Amino acid sequence: MQREEKQLDSALEAIILRVSDLKSAIAGMLYKLEHEYETLNWPNFLDNFAIISGHLTSLSKILGHDKAPNMRNFTILPLLLSPEKDEDLLRMTEGRISTFAHDLVPDYLRTKPEPMAEQKMNHLELKASNLTFEASQKQVAQYNKVVSHVWDIAYKAREEWEGEAGARAAQVQTSSSADTHTLVAAIGMGKGLKSDSGPMAQSRVSPGPPGIMAGRSGGQAQAAGQGQIGVGQMGKAPSAIKTNIKAASQIHPYGR
Repeated sequence: MQREEKQLDSALEAIILRVSDLKSAIAGMLYKLEHEYETLNWPNFLDNFAIISGHLTSLSKILGHDKAPNMRNFTILPLLLSPEKDEDLLRMTEGRISTFAHDLVPDYLRTKPEPMAEQKMNHLELKASNLTFEASQKQVAQYNKVVSHVWDIAYKAREEWEGEAGARAAQVQTSSSADTHTLVAAIGMGKGLKSDSGPMAQSRVSPGPPGIMAGRSGGQAQAAGQGQIGVGQMGKAPSAIKTNIKAASQIHPYGR
């Protein structure tokens, strides 16, 4: 009896240790799914799943070891049932169970699935056992076909998205924000424009052929001596029109 008790205690310690590791792995995976879902990728998810699978394998080896006692031969019985809050129970269960009442014990100490879940599992196992090999291969082929079709759609969508992104990046820029700001400042506030006394005013020329301009500048002195109207006489600006007034006797063909 003492030997069996020692084996049971050592097996329970190993099982509790493996279960604790398994619980930590599951908690870490759930934390990543809830808080790091934006940066979580498929390889990291598979790594976490492999860790959980390794802990389950180790736990199965301990339970199936030759020196480990058969846990199916042992039954857990509650020693005390109370609807009041138990601090020790709350501490041992890490805050998950606060009371050990009559209505909760069947769920906490259950060694078999719930009746509805067990019935559903039995129905699925019976359906799978009655399925022929040809029918199973046909269903697997249909499943692979659907998965391949979904994969093709996702791959084509990815190629189109990458092509559009590359085309947007390769477009030649046809505008300049600096030039736009300069034009707006010049039109709205006159920034960068020069005054009339500068080279802009010197480049202005009067319309008309060059010959007229030369004749006008050269004949100003002669026009002033032949009757050009001054500003002091009429109070008007001097005219650039040349006047040549002759006596009537000089142009009359018949003299008296």
